[in-house]
Amino acid sequence: MISSLSDIIIDVAPEGKASKFLPLPFHPINPCIFADLPLLLRGDNTFVGAYSRKFEWQIRYQRGDDTPTIGVASTVTGCGESPFQDGAAVLKYSLDRHSAANGNGRYNYQTYIFYHPNATSCVLPLQALGFTLIKRATPIRVEEIQGEELRERIVKNGCCGEKELIKLEAYRLVQHPLVIHVDLDVLILKPMDDVIDFMLHPTTRQYNLQKVPLMWPEKPIPNDIQLLFTKDYNMVGPKRRDKPFQGGFFIIKPSLEAYDEFIRIVKEGDYHVKGGWGKKVGPFYGGMTIQGLLPYFYEHLHPGRAVELNRCIYNNMNDNPFMERKNGEKRCRTDQESCEDCRFRPKEDVVTFHFTICQKPWSCLSFRSQQDKFKLCREMNHEWFAYRSKLEQTWGRSGFGPGEFKPNHYLGYCSDRGTGGYLPIALPYGQA
Repeated sequence: MISSLSDIIIDVAPEGKASKFLPLPFHPINPCIFADLPLLLRGDNTFVGAYSRKFEWQIRYQRGDDTPTIGVASTVTGCGESPFQDGAAVLKYSLDRHSAANGNGRYNYQTYIFYHPNATSCVLPLQALGFTLIKRATPIRVEEIQGEELRERIVKNGCCGEKELIKLEAYRLVQHPLVIHVDLDVLILKPMDDVIDFMLHPTTRQYNLQKVPLMWPEKPIPNDIQLLFTKDYNMVGPKRRDKPFQGGFFIIKPSLEAYDEFIRIVKEGDYHVKGGWGKKVGPFYGGMTIQGLLPYFYEHLHPGRAVELNRCIYNNMNDNPFMERKNGEKRCRTDQESCEDCRFRPKEDVVTFHFTICQKPWSCLSFRSQQDKFKLCREMNHEWFAYRSKLEQTWGRSGFGPGEFKPNHYLGYCSDRGTGGYLPIALPYGQA
């Protein structure tokens, strides 16, 4: 039986033999731990032993075979009428385009969809796109929450109520060194190598710090970065110290210990309508779940473990950085004397874009207004359809739809204005 990491490395890759990683099914006792005890086989299929899959990336990296595979997860809490499946398809294609497998990045990605049982029927087709589907109920039952104010209100909080807590399942993907959680209305436009290098090696400087877009570069860098995130400054006033973390994009180091602590925090329910978590964070939109839990955890309970990225480059939402008064006075929502306006950041600089303020691509907007402050919205909207077109071309399709509504912009995938005019990606995926 293998007793140390060095034993694993020796036995996994014997002289002249290729190693194999054969994951077992879900752990029979704890099915929430993904492939808890994979087998180790030599190249001749001789059984060597077993090891915890959470160390697989370390083994591969130490052997020098390849760089670790980064997990990328998204969460679906229900079906509804939105064609989020197309968002998932374009998101995955944009991610794959900027990966090592396509020669356009240093890292490869394994993609997951956490889905609530209510979303089963609409999520299953995504398996054909290469997603690993993981069914997960809400990690806590509302009646288990001890705090009365949280227990009575969480089901109506934010976009998805208590189901938003399913995003915490990303912390359990411990077979990856890092997991990026993104909403399905996000587009990846460039490789994310620089921030991944930064998070994996914050003290060894195996990265170019000038390429890491930090929101506050003057702040000290933690020796062990557990979270990279952006903030949603538009949710609160400039003077508020407790700013919500944006729940549509964040990068974590998976940890079962952190996951368990999050669950304990929610069950204890130390949330107050007027004071938020621990009377320190909140209230604001989505504050009872991810957007409030993350800042409470990383800024108050465990400070010095998280780094904020520049939201104009990562998770750009084309948001207005100013609070504008009736007298024309403007104040930066970051409470700075001056601040960057992400709406005017060149699209070539943006690494990930989040379709929130700009509306979803499948809204088939008319774009009658050509104001400069919405230029990035128009550019990114068209970019999303360009990625969809290229994806369909890889399947042997023409890359153009039959729609006649603004065909130069929507490439034939909109027949009229509004979501009713959007022409979804035809099934089956991957076929002409």
